[in-house]
Amino acid sequence: MTPKLFSLASIFITACTLSTAVQANTSPKNKPATSQQARQPALPGPAYAQREDAMQAADDIAARRNLDPEWVRQMIGQARYLPQVARFIQPPPAGTPKNWRVYRSRFIDATRIRAGVKFWQDNRATLARAEKETGVPAEIIVGIIGVESIYGQQMGTFRVLDALATLAFDFPASHPRAAVRSEFFKAELEQFLSLAHRTHVDPLNLRGSFAGAMGMPQFMPSSWVKYAVDYDGDGKVDLFNSPADVIGSVANYFVAFNWQPGMPTHYPVRFDAQKLDMATLMAPDILPTFSVSSFMEKGAVLEGLALQHKGPLALVELQNGEASPSYVAGTENFYAITRYNWSSYYALAVIELGQEITRAMEK
Repeated sequence: MTPKLFSLASIFITACTLSTAVQANTSPKNKPATSQQARQPALPGPAYAQREDAMQAADDIAARRNLDPEWVRQMIGQARYLPQVARFIQPPPAGTPKNWRVYRSRFIDATRIRAGVKFWQDNRATLARAEKETGVPAEIIVGIIGVESIYGQQMGTFRVLDALATLAFDFPASHPRAAVRSEFFKAELEQFLSLAHRTHVDPLNLRGSFAGAMGMPQFMPSSWVKYAVDYDGDGKVDLFNSPADVIGSVANYFVAFNWQPGMPTHYPVRFDAQKLDMATLMAPDILPTFSVSSFMEKGAVLEGLALQHKGPLALVELQNGEASPSYVAGTENFYAITRYNWSSYYALAVIELGQEITRAMEK
């Protein structure tokens, strides 16, 4: 996260297997709704009304949030176990290769580009306003919404209450971080019920991803509470139906994660084999750590505008299956995108989708 944010969307070989492998490095928040898994209907299992641990959790939530205990018990009691959700949250099999080129092809396609052009045209003024007020480029905002939900076309079909309850009370014990993940989803369930009660929305009616992410930007409940904004000024936040609220909320999310206006997200990089210290360059992973000079001292070669970069850089590796990996020099803004979804593959897909939409707009 690590701030604990799972908003908030990875992604969705073969195709399904490699996609899952890449997602292993992302936040459990959501895998964008293009996932083959997320398209499958949720077949409900047993309800949680008879589960003592679930009812105790309901009482605890009610006490912490000053909610009617009977209402919370009734809501959690009507949640149903979804066995497919428990399967989808599992990490991929050990040794499953990642492949950036395959991953990219799932998000940079004609369907998303066309939809992105229309979304941008329909919301040009709001995107320009958000960029001016926050410094987050319209290109990045449009890229996020496209990757997450194809501009609202695929926001998930799982009942959010069921998905969150399943992962809160029946997170697969075989998962290497089961205890931590279970606690995370219990907190998200609490946030969800509190949000629904406060906004007078029926928790039984909301649909989202298999991990409980909602709306066009696929925000987890905690991210909705912390970062969603009423950008159209109608007195409520609606991430399902208001493009303005979605645009403003995505921009606000990045502001919270220290987006640097005017800074590129990444630069091309190549290597000087004589000086290359790959182990040191890769040690911080995607966290920007190296100055331009220290980066180059370890064998990374930068050119042009990259030589004038003032902030820290990270060497970002994207594997290509059995082919050679791809590399970029990631900036603090690249890292900010990975706070939306913990994956360098995700971040670069967002960036390149936005770039392709920009090019299509210029034709």
